Amino acid sequence: MFNLGFSEWDTRENVLENRRRFLSALDAEELNLAPLKQIHSDVVHHFETPPDPPRHGDASATNRPGLLLAVQTADCVPVLLVDPKKRAVAAVHAGWRGTLQRIVVKAIGKMTMQFGTCPADVIAALGPSIGGCCYEVGTEVAVEFQSQFPSARDWFDELRTGDEPNPLQWLNMAPPGHQPPPRNVLLDLRKANCAQLLDAGLPLRNIHSSDLCTACRRDLLFSYRKEGPRSGRLMAVIGIRT
Repeated sequence: MFNLGFSEWDTRENVLENRRRFLSALDAEELNLAPLKQIHSDVVHHFETPPDPPRHGDASATNRPGLLLAVQTADCVPVLLVDPKKRAVAAVHAGWRGTLQRIVVKAIGKMTMQFGTCPADVIAALGPSIGGCCYEVGTEVAVEFQSQFPSARDWFDELRTGDEPNPLQWLNMAPPGHQPPPRNVLLDLRKANCAQLLDAGLPLRNIHSSDLCTACRRDLLFSYRKEGPRSGRLMAVIGIRT
């Protein structure tokens, strides 16, 4: 696996060489890579030229040939969007914070505003990410999603608030204030983003999602949740050649 993200444990020279090989494998050496300084936000940029240095944000859009929009992931969901009629594209990095803030919907909104995109024309591809089988989050995250989305219950294995009665305190006879914390819940980020794409106006037939889990398939993919700070980074890219 190629690490495509700059990190303390890997040299800049090695990452640049990995990126060169990556672009060569895609036959995209002539395109200008336009990555982001990702911050788990809902910030969407419109690029006409490659940003230097990279902009802070988690999504970008363009209709300019020669740009290769990029997002890096190691568990979060990479979402690539294309409007074939207006010849416009976008790349989105959707972690739980970005998903909570509807970043994929805002990226489509940026395409609509800048390029006249009709959401029904957009084709979306969701790449490998940590699956609902492995992505544990605190009950406070579930509460935030429940407050924002009527369909949030469908995205969790069990939508709990953490305020439910805890039977363990009766079993272990722990005094008040010493009970174990509530169990985490499992969040399916891909399902959440697919639902938001549907709500934004994309037809189901235009949404294509990988079923690979980064935490389960560490033989193929990087997972920050499983590997920690020494995890590498995957990269998802999209662009217009001419």
